[in-house]
Amino acid sequence: MKIGYISLGCSKNLVDTEMMIGLFEKHGFETVNNPNIADIILINTCGFIESAKQEAINTILEMCEYKKKKCKYVIVTGCLVKRYKEELKKYIPEVNLWIGCNEYNKFWQEVMIVLQRNNNQKDYLNYQERKITTGNKTAYLKIAEGCSNLCTYCAIPMIRGPFVSRKKEDIIKEAKKLADNGIEELIVIAQDTTKYGIDLYKKPMLAILLKELENITNIKWIRFLYSYPETITDELIDVVKNSSKICHYFDIPIQHIANSVLKRMNRNSNGESIKNVIYKIRKQIPDVIIRSTVMVGFPGETNENFSELYDFIKEIKFNKLGAFAYSKEDGTPAEKLKDQIHHQTKKKRYNQIMALQQEISKNNLQERIGKEYEVLIESISFDGKYYIGRSYMEVPDVDGVLFIKKDRNYKKSIGEFVNCKIIGIQDYDLIAEFAKVDL
Repeated sequence: MKIGYISLGCSKNLVDTEMMIGLFEKHGFETVNNPNIADIILINTCGFIESAKQEAINTILEMCEYKKKKCKYVIVTGCLVKRYKEELKKYIPEVNLWIGCNEYNKFWQEVMIVLQRNNNQKDYLNYQERKITTGNKTAYLKIAEGCSNLCTYCAIPMIRGPFVSRKKEDIIKEAKKLADNGIEELIVIAQDTTKYGIDLYKKPMLAILLKELENITNIKWIRFLYSYPETITDELIDVVKNSSKICHYFDIPIQHIANSVLKRMNRNSNGESIKNVIYKIRKQIPDVIIRSTVMVGFPGETNENFSELYDFIKEIKFNKLGAFAYSKEDGTPAEKLKDQIHHQTKKKRYNQIMALQQEISKNNLQERIGKEYEVLIESISFDGKYYIGRSYMEVPDVDGVLFIKKDRNYKKSIGEFVNCKIIGIQDYDLIAEFAKVDL
């Protein structure tokens, strides 16, 4: 049978999807990327915020239409199912199997029952048997599950449970297998990577884990995402600073800078500590890229609070910044907070932040013109005139890309690392040409 899949939401969700597809392929199923020819369609959903829920429901309804064609089974998994399984079963009966992220230990048994196969056939999701879907050179490496931070706006602890680190030996084993299969870029992920190891080893272990990943011969780039400011240690900064493989890139989700807002969010950092860690990183690693995310419109956010956030962003000039408006989520403490912000105010504040960041980003990118960087080629533009790639400055799917002018005398292949010179900018992207060393 042929199986097609759609993975929604974050990269952590994608790793789960890759394990599911790996399990299907292990048992002889064929993966296809065309729903018109799929016997089974698997949708792994996100249920984090309202827009993600709506996207998931729309996708499910759209895929159920293929049951009028070749598709016989629609299987829906993930965070949305964990939160709203009974309601979903009631309103979308066309789906053959609903299985939440809390039920993955019985995923294969449930699939076998639905497909009317051997009901006693037991198998389990396995990191070592993933089907990598992010190209031949890049793979995510999930080092922990869940979250214990209990931010008042966030449903993830309810959905995914408390923070649980994977054993270091298992992570290294998986990373070595990925390297043996041609992967050269590892992107280390968890809901809070800097908390890695605290539950298992009683101390932060991310810096030690990164040093061990460095020793894997065929790995060229290592990144880590979602590093909370309060657990970025001096040791971690030193490891990044002194490494030839770990990208000089910190992804630090701060959410806000006003202390009163941070307190209501139940964040473990304050405005002063956030500023201090950013200044420290930039002093130690001058060419560092710092990415962050902020939230506007959290209950009780005053005009003064917003102005403080706006001025902070103007001062810090993040290399990359994402913003989103607060979304009231079922079952979270923030849902019941007083002084909920009107949606028009949230929208206005969001637009102001993004307009500011657009100007900051433009100036930041202008400073790159004339400089040379090593770039991983990942694809070719639709018109065939450019290679599309990333340097250490860009994370897949969340940051911009480099458009490298093709040279008729110099052919490159997808998956190659090349040296490029930046010659221009286009919105959040860079225009480049091959450096003389590569011509």
